[in-house]
Amino acid sequence: MHLLAAPQLLNPSYLVDAFGLVGILSIIFAECGLLVGFFLPGDTLLFSAGLLVSEGSFHVPLWVLCASVSVAAIAGNLAGYAIGYKAGPMVFRRPDSALFKHEHVDRAHAFFDRWGAATIVLARFVPIVRTFVTTMAGAGKMRFSVFAGYSVIGGTLWGTSIPLAGYFLGKVQLVRDHVEVILLGAVVVVVFFAILPVAFEVWRRSRARRSRSAPVVEDLTVDAPTQH
Repeated sequence: MHLLAAPQLLNPSYLVDAFGLVGILSIIFAECGLLVGFFLPGDTLLFSAGLLVSEGSFHVPLWVLCASVSVAAIAGNLAGYAIGYKAGPMVFRRPDSALFKHEHVDRAHAFFDRWGAATIVLARFVPIVRTFVTTMAGAGKMRFSVFAGYSVIGGTLWGTSIPLAGYFLGKVQLVRDHVEVILLGAVVVVVFFAILPVAFEVWRRSRARRSRSAPVVEDLTVDAPTQH
Protein backbone atom coordinates (compact mmCIF):
# COMPACT_ATOMS: atom_id res chain seq x y z
CA MET A 1 0.00 0.00 0.00
CA HIS A 2 1.62 3.25 -1.12
CA LEU A 3 0.65 6.89 -1.09
CA LEU A 4 1.43 8.05 -4.59
CA ALA A 5 1.22 11.69 -3.61
CA ALA A 6 3.82 11.49 -0.85
CA PRO A 7 7.59 11.03 -1.06
CA GLN A 8 8.49 7.49 -0.10
CA LEU A 9 10.60 8.44 2.89
CA LEU A 10 7.69 10.45 4.32
CA ASN A 11 5.11 7.85 3.33
CA PRO A 12 4.16 6.00 6.54
CA SER A 13 2.81 2.94 4.74
CA TYR A 14 6.01 2.60 2.74
CA LEU A 15 8.12 2.93 5.88
CA VAL A 16 6.15 0.22 7.68
CA ASP A 17 6.31 -2.11 4.67
CA ALA A 18 9.99 -1.50 3.97
CA PHE A 19 11.55 -1.34 7.43
CA GLY A 20 9.13 -3.10 9.76
CA LEU A 21 9.12 -2.72 13.54
CA VAL A 22 12.84 -1.91 13.80
CA GLY A 23 12.40 0.94 11.33
CA ILE A 24 9.38 2.28 13.21
CA LEU A 25 11.24 2.27 16.52
CA SER A 26 14.29 3.95 14.98
CA ILE A 27 12.15 6.72 13.51
CA ILE A 28 10.27 7.27 16.77
CA PHE A 29 13.54 7.43 18.72
CA ALA A 30 15.01 9.95 16.27
CA GLU A 31 11.89 12.11 16.21
CA CYS A 32 11.68 12.22 20.00
CA GLY A 33 15.35 12.65 20.84
CA LEU A 34 17.40 13.97 17.93
CA LEU A 35 16.99 17.52 16.68
CA VAL A 36 17.25 16.36 13.06
CA GLY A 37 14.20 14.12 13.47
CA PHE A 38 11.51 16.81 13.54
CA PHE A 39 10.43 16.18 9.93
CA LEU A 40 9.74 12.47 10.45
CA PRO A 41 6.06 11.38 10.27
CA GLY A 42 5.66 9.97 13.78
CA ASP A 43 1.89 10.32 14.23
CA THR A 44 0.88 9.05 10.80
CA LEU A 45 3.50 6.31 11.02
CA LEU A 46 2.01 4.94 14.25
CA PHE A 47 -1.54 5.29 12.95
CA SER A 48 -0.55 3.43 9.78
CA ALA A 49 1.17 0.69 11.77
CA GLY A 50 -1.94 0.11 13.87
CA LEU A 51 -4.13 0.10 10.80
CA LEU A 52 -1.89 -2.38 9.00
CA VAL A 53 -1.90 -4.66 12.05
CA SER A 54 -5.70 -4.52 11.95
CA GLU A 55 -5.90 -5.61 8.33
CA GLY A 56 -3.27 -8.31 8.80
CA SER A 57 -0.56 -6.95 6.51
CA PHE A 58 1.81 -6.01 9.35
CA HIS A 59 2.53 -9.15 11.34
CA VAL A 60 3.29 -7.74 14.79
CA PRO A 61 1.03 -8.23 17.83
CA LEU A 62 -0.70 -4.98 18.74
CA TRP A 63 0.54 -5.09 22.34
CA VAL A 64 4.12 -5.54 21.14
CA LEU A 65 3.75 -2.54 18.83
CA CYS A 66 2.33 -0.30 21.57
CA ALA A 67 4.82 -1.39 24.23
CA SER A 68 7.90 -1.11 22.01
CA VAL A 69 6.86 2.27 20.60
CA SER A 70 6.31 3.59 24.13
CA VAL A 71 9.79 2.44 25.15
CA ALA A 72 11.35 3.98 22.03
CA ALA A 73 9.58 7.29 22.68
CA ILE A 74 10.72 7.38 26.32
CA ALA A 75 14.28 6.45 25.32
CA GLY A 76 14.24 9.21 22.70
CA ASN A 77 13.15 11.72 25.32
CA LEU A 78 15.99 10.71 27.61
CA ALA A 79 18.48 11.01 24.76
CA GLY A 80 17.20 14.49 23.91
CA TYR A 81 17.47 15.50 27.57
CA ALA A 82 21.07 14.23 27.71
CA ILE A 83 22.00 16.17 24.58
CA GLY A 84 20.56 19.37 26.01
CA TYR A 85 22.11 18.80 29.44
CA LYS A 86 25.60 18.20 28.03
CA ALA A 87 25.62 20.69 25.17
CA GLY A 88 23.58 23.38 26.89
CA PRO A 89 22.27 26.51 25.17
CA MET A 90 24.95 26.29 22.47
CA VAL A 91 22.76 23.68 20.78
CA PHE A 92 20.27 26.41 19.93
CA ARG A 93 22.79 29.02 18.80
CA ARG A 94 23.43 27.35 15.47
CA PRO A 95 22.20 29.23 12.40
CA ASP A 96 19.07 28.23 10.55
CA SER A 97 19.46 25.38 8.09
CA ALA A 98 17.34 22.80 6.31
CA LEU A 99 17.34 20.66 9.48
CA PHE A 100 17.21 23.39 12.12
CA LYS A 101 14.90 26.39 12.40
CA HIS A 102 14.79 28.83 15.30
CA GLU A 103 11.05 29.18 14.80
CA HIS A 104 10.71 25.58 16.01
CA VAL A 105 12.63 26.48 19.16
CA ASP A 106 10.34 29.49 19.65
CA ARG A 107 7.31 27.21 19.50
CA ALA A 108 8.80 24.93 22.12
CA HIS A 109 9.57 27.96 24.32
CA ALA A 110 5.96 29.09 24.02
CA PHE A 111 4.77 25.67 25.18
CA PHE A 112 7.08 25.74 28.19
CA ASP A 113 6.00 29.26 29.11
CA ARG A 114 2.35 28.24 29.11
CA TRP A 115 2.38 24.69 30.47
CA GLY A 116 5.61 24.31 32.44
CA ALA A 117 6.81 20.77 33.08
CA ALA A 118 3.53 19.34 31.76
CA THR A 119 4.82 20.37 28.32
CA ILE A 120 6.74 17.08 28.26
CA VAL A 121 3.38 15.26 28.11
CA LEU A 122 1.36 17.70 26.02
CA ALA A 123 4.05 18.30 23.40
CA ARG A 124 4.15 14.58 22.73
CA PHE A 125 1.03 15.08 20.60
CA VAL A 126 2.37 18.13 18.74
CA PRO A 127 4.68 17.47 15.77
CA ILE A 128 8.01 19.35 15.73
CA VAL A 129 7.52 20.68 19.28
CA ARG A 130 8.03 17.21 20.76
CA THR A 131 11.43 17.04 19.06
CA PHE A 132 12.73 20.22 20.68
CA VAL A 133 11.22 20.28 24.17
CA THR A 134 13.31 17.36 25.41
CA THR A 135 16.59 19.05 24.48
CA MET A 136 15.36 22.34 25.91
CA ALA A 137 14.45 20.61 29.18
CA GLY A 138 17.99 19.28 29.43
CA ALA A 139 19.54 22.63 28.53
CA GLY A 140 17.36 24.30 31.16
CA LYS A 141 18.48 21.72 33.76
CA MET A 142 14.95 20.54 34.55
CA ARG A 143 15.07 18.15 37.48
CA PHE A 144 15.65 14.71 35.94
CA SER A 145 13.13 12.88 38.11
CA VAL A 146 10.39 15.29 37.01
CA PHE A 147 11.41 15.04 33.37
CA ALA A 148 11.60 11.25 33.46
CA GLY A 149 8.21 10.94 35.14
CA TYR A 150 6.47 13.14 32.58
CA SER A 151 8.32 11.35 29.77
CA VAL A 152 7.02 7.97 30.90
CA ILE A 153 3.46 9.31 31.05
CA GLY A 154 3.64 11.11 27.70
CA GLY A 155 5.52 8.36 25.89
CA THR A 156 3.10 5.69 27.08
CA LEU A 157 -0.03 7.69 26.25
CA TRP A 158 1.22 8.62 22.79
CA GLY A 159 2.80 5.26 22.02
CA THR A 160 -0.42 3.38 22.76
CA SER A 161 -3.23 5.75 21.75
CA ILE A 162 -2.13 6.44 18.17
CA PRO A 163 -1.59 2.78 17.14
CA LEU A 164 -4.83 1.81 18.92
CA ALA A 165 -6.70 4.49 16.97
CA GLY A 166 -5.33 3.10 13.71
CA TYR A 167 -6.11 -0.47 14.77
CA PHE A 168 -9.75 0.08 15.68
CA LEU A 169 -10.50 2.49 12.84
CA GLY A 170 -8.96 -0.08 10.52
CA LYS A 171 -11.84 -2.40 11.39
CA VAL A 172 -14.36 0.09 9.99
CA GLN A 173 -15.20 -0.86 6.41
CA LEU A 174 -15.40 2.75 5.24
CA VAL A 175 -11.88 3.33 6.53
CA ARG A 176 -10.57 0.12 4.97
CA ASP A 177 -12.02 1.13 1.60
CA HIS A 178 -10.34 4.54 1.64
CA VAL A 179 -7.07 3.89 3.46
CA GLU A 180 -4.82 5.87 1.14
CA VAL A 181 -7.07 8.93 1.17
CA ILE A 182 -7.38 8.80 4.97
CA LEU A 183 -3.63 8.50 5.51
CA LEU A 184 -2.94 11.33 3.10
CA GLY A 185 -5.57 13.41 4.90
CA ALA A 186 -3.92 12.58 8.22
CA VAL A 187 -0.60 13.86 6.89
CA VAL A 188 -2.25 17.10 5.76
CA VAL A 189 -3.99 17.58 9.12
CA VAL A 190 -0.78 16.96 11.07
CA VAL A 191 1.16 19.42 8.90
CA PHE A 192 -1.64 22.00 9.20
CA PHE A 193 -1.71 21.87 12.99
CA ALA A 194 2.09 21.95 13.06
CA ILE A 195 2.18 25.13 10.97
CA LEU A 196 -0.85 26.92 12.47
CA PRO A 197 0.73 27.76 15.86
CA VAL A 198 3.86 29.03 14.12
CA ALA A 199 1.79 31.30 11.88
CA PHE A 200 -0.17 32.59 14.88
CA GLU A 201 3.02 33.26 16.85
CA VAL A 202 4.57 35.12 13.91
CA TRP A 203 1.41 37.20 13.54
CA ARG A 204 1.28 37.93 17.29
CA ARG A 205 4.92 39.04 17.43
CA SER A 206 4.56 41.12 14.27
CA ARG A 207 1.54 42.86 15.78
CA ALA A 208 3.43 43.47 19.03
CA ARG A 209 6.36 44.99 17.12
CA ARG A 210 4.03 47.30 15.19
CA SER A 211 2.41 48.40 18.45
CA ARG A 212 5.79 49.21 20.00
CA SER A 213 6.98 51.11 16.94
CA ALA A 214 3.78 53.12 16.47
CA PRO A 215 4.41 56.85 17.12
CA VAL A 216 2.88 58.27 20.26
CA VAL A 217 0.51 61.10 19.39
CA GLU A 218 0.80 63.80 22.00
CA ASP A 219 -2.20 65.81 23.09
CA LEU A 220 -1.61 69.16 21.39
CA THR A 221 -4.97 70.65 22.30
CA VAL A 222 -4.57 74.35 23.06
CA ASP A 223 -6.81 75.77 25.71
CA ALA A 224 -8.98 78.59 24.47
CA PRO A 225 -8.05 81.99 25.88
CA THR A 226 -10.10 83.11 28.81
CA GLN A 227 -12.47 85.91 27.91
CA HIS A 228 -12.97 88.75 30.36
